[in-house]
Amino acid sequence: MAVATGAIVANLYYLQPLLNNVARSFHIGVATATVLLTLIQVGYAAGLALVVPLGDLVARRRLVTIIFGLAGLCTVAAALIPSFIGFAIVTFFIGVVSVGGQVMIPLAADLADPDQRGRVVARLMSGLLIGILVSRTISGYVSELAGWRGVYWLAAALMVLFAVFLGLTLPTEQVRPHVRYHQLVLGSFLLLKELPELRRRAWLGAMGFASFSVLWSTLAFELSSPYFHLSNGTIGLFGLFGVAGVVAANVAGSFADTGHTKLSSILSTVLVLASFGILALGDRSLVVLILGIVVLDAGCQGLQITNQSIIYRLAPESRSRITSAYMVCYFVGGAAGSIAGGLAYGARGWAATCAVGAGFALAALIPTLLWTRSPSLPELSPQPERGTPLDQP
Repeated sequence: MAVATGAIVANLYYLQPLLNNVARSFHIGVATATVLLTLIQVGYAAGLALVVPLGDLVARRRLVTIIFGLAGLCTVAAALIPSFIGFAIVTFFIGVVSVGGQVMIPLAADLADPDQRGRVVARLMSGLLIGILVSRTISGYVSELAGWRGVYWLAAALMVLFAVFLGLTLPTEQVRPHVRYHQLVLGSFLLLKELPELRRRAWLGAMGFASFSVLWSTLAFELSSPYFHLSNGTIGLFGLFGVAGVVAANVAGSFADTGHTKLSSILSTVLVLASFGILALGDRSLVVLILGIVVLDAGCQGLQITNQSIIYRLAPESRSRITSAYMVCYFVGGAAGSIAGGLAYGARGWAATCAVGAGFALAALIPTLLWTRSPSLPELSPQPERGTPLDQP
């Protein structure tokens, strides 16, 4: 499940090191090219809102198999389509069908013992993070060997492979009560109204991912600028420096299982803010840029795992809908970060981009300090709970 989660989420990130090539291929500018990143994130948010809640209604094994199959079709279309408008539309739908991991993560939370849930979620999130990191590297090198469209042919093959594998191996679930689809979708957003802690965590997640997207939507342009002048393959390697995020995810998962969510939240948001101070100094130094990437990924992923560990304790019978509500907010924040980062870089360059990223980080840090001081936000500790029963093979 962790490997499959990484494989499907990689579809969201293959495009980042390819932006220069895609821009040249379709004869478009920097600002227009970064719109593609926004479209794929908006598409992902749409999938989270409209597809992920189905996990509380239909068998997730069947749902995941269908999603991976559709992802294969969309990546084939991306490899073939000749026009920018057509590619932009397909990019949106790649985002929509890249939500397979967000269907499997609640399933993993259901399968886990309550006192190990944070670590189990962290395990799948580690797969997701490794998929993100490796996707950029693979994308850079495959594009040098087979062109940027070759990356999408590779993605299509992986999606078909996992569609078959997951259909054969995921556990069977008991039949659930029937709920009308519109009630299911609306129920995701009603949970935001009913659960104050979900609202708080959704805001922190959105601001954290906005900061993350500010960097990764503009980094390829900075690294391919006349000063650095790096190739696609080398730019793709920069994703591997985010391995600190994998370590931070597992540390945050352990913190959540032992009840230290306040400390984890504060440390993570401080790291995100500090990273943009480092990145701002890296406009002439690859070493400093790499350090900033490491710190940013550690902070963002530590915050994400802390958030997910908390929200999955709120309503065990509605984990897919909780995932949907939280992740829609998360990717709306990511889309905002991509737009703001692209506009800032196009207008004022790298320094302005780092200032925008720091602004999003402050929007996460200040509420974190206020909320964690409030008596209305008690420290969470692992407690036994009733989850969704499963028939395990």
